[in-house]
Amino acid sequence: MKILKIIIRIVAVIAVLALSLWLLQRLLVPKYIEKNEEGLLVKEYYDYAGGNDVLFIGDCEVYSNFSPVKLWQDFGITSAIRGSPQQLIWHSYYMLEDTLRYETPKVVVFNVLSMKYGEPQSEAYNRLALDGMKWTNTKVRAIRASMTEEEADSEGFTIASYVFPLLRFHSRWNELSGEDFKYMFGTRQLSHNGFVMRVDSKPVTDIPRARPLPDYSFSDTCWDYLNKIRDLCDDNGIQLVLIKAPTLMPHWYDEWEEQIVKYAADNGLCYVNLLDKADEIGIDYYSENADTFDAGMHLNLNGAEKLSEWFGNYLKANTALGDRRTEPDTCLIWQEKEDYYEEMKNAQYTQLREEGKLTGYWG
Repeated sequence: MKILKIIIRIVAVIAVLALSLWLLQRLLVPKYIEKNEEGLLVKEYYDYAGGNDVLFIGDCEVYSNFSPVKLWQDFGITSAIRGSPQQLIWHSYYMLEDTLRYETPKVVVFNVLSMKYGEPQSEAYNRLALDGMKWTNTKVRAIRASMTEEEADSEGFTIASYVFPLLRFHSRWNELSGEDFKYMFGTRQLSHNGFVMRVDSKPVTDIPRARPLPDYSFSDTCWDYLNKIRDLCDDNGIQLVLIKAPTLMPHWYDEWEEQIVKYAADNGLCYVNLLDKADEIGIDYYSENADTFDAGMHLNLNGAEKLSEWFGNYLKANTALGDRRTEPDTCLIWQEKEDYYEEMKNAQYTQLREEGKLTGYWG
């Protein structure tokens, strides 16, 4: 009996300690609400996973520029975006691999800007891409592929810090704010199937001259992962479509374009450089009510809806996607998405109007 009491006490102490550490971790891990809100994107996918015929993978050039709700409204296309800030090509590959655990889209759209990065860039961007992924072997491989040189020097600690984020964020005490307590057990919904909405406008006033590069070749690592994305799509009967989003910065070099055009031709893939289609799409970069909220790096809602309308027609012409607005259950699901989309749009316009920042036809 005495031994049993000792065991019960030990178990109780361990349970209390584990609960305390869990609560501490929930408090200290960043909530991505007021700062770096895009850190919510990867985690949010699991709330709308399943039933998506089109999957976009890439960085801000997808999650700021394409509206799944617009694709649904105009074409009956169900889609999702698995984007994250500065999502590198190995991130994209493992996002796709992870997605296939939940659904098999008919089309995968990959934005090729990340081909410019041949090696890991920063732990901060790794966190935004990987912290929200559910734990599987896919996530472990993604972490190993993404570690910076500094992280790789302490790999054991790095892997553990992804398993137990408290190890990484234990010193955030002096950064805690009200949102850390408010969103300790759950966060608000940021996106619309991965699309981050912005209705404000800031036109392009100046485009810095692109500096010449010593070498325009994409790295072997990037080509290897592009081949992996292609092969994974082929193995699962998915059509891969390559795009370059129509954002003016960072610069997309002609030498890079030539390599992607050749790759697409050699592998029988669709590729469209949407920068070349900007006039046809009707994107306005320069007026008072421009279709960009940050002087050409990302599109605002108006620009994203223009692009999505054009791209929906492109998908209809170049893929076998059908119109799913004839499916009652699917319509009910997307009606909820439309309602939230309109709610957020109206709220953002109202806020800008109250701040006196709406001009022209938005006023």
